[in-house]
Amino acid sequence: MTTAPSKVTLHMVSSLDGFIARKDNDVSWIETPDTYDKGVTLTDEQITTFLEGIDCYVMGAKTYEHALALGWPYGNKPVVVLTRRPLKSARVNVTFYAGDLEKLVTERLKPTYKNIWVVGGAAIAKDFLRARLVDEIIVTVKSILLGEGLLFFDSIGVEQPLHLKDVTAYENGMVELWYEVRK
Repeated sequence: MTTAPSKVTLHMVSSLDGFIARKDNDVSWIETPDTYDKGVTLTDEQITTFLEGIDCYVMGAKTYEHALALGWPYGNKPVVVLTRRPLKSARVNVTFYAGDLEKLVTERLKPTYKNIWVVGGAAIAKDFLRARLVDEIIVTVKSILLGEGLLFFDSIGVEQPLHLKDVTAYENGMVELWYEVRK
């Protein structure tokens, strides 16, 4: 019996024009209502099952602080926060890291976890892409044009071919694009 290799998935919610936050880092636009009658509706059970399959989250300090302010949606899953700032956490599942990304992924994360999700922010996403540490990219596009803000993909500096694995349109108007990064 073979086991699937560990994978790093980069996930981000983006406006249609490619922004992940307003200039002031506000992401309340994600809650802008919309409906799509032909879209998929996920049940709470499906969402729970999906989230149980994620073994570890990686995020930047701003995303971490934002998640704390929102009520911490990551439960007790291990979370690695990439930061050079001195931060503290009362959560035993949160660790802070300021070293080499490749070393973090190859020596610490992949040997321990099978399904690693990088969830924010833009600088962290670009660093992972530049270092070619991403196996999959899932972009969930919200039906809104922000016009300006923090871009998800800008000046990555490397070309990476992708393979479209799946597309899902949801009842709330979001569209999920799931890509495999070709190595």
